[in-house]
Amino acid sequence: MPYVNIKITREGASAEQKAELISGVTELLARVLDKNPQTTVVVIDEVETDNWGIGGETVTRRRAEGR
Repeated sequence: MPYVNIKITREGASAEQKAELISGVTELLARVLDKNPQTTVVVIDEVETDNWGIGGETVTRRRAEGR
């Protein structure tokens, strides 16, 4: 039973986009690794940009500075 955890920043990914990610990852595992789609679990975690750091800074700060 594959388990995939996708982490993205909480910045407005629509329900349709998230559904497409879930469907696409499930299809990819079935096609490449011959995994059963019925037992494939995909979880999307949305993280606030204040809680996501890159290079010692939060994404919130980096985005405010245009990086």
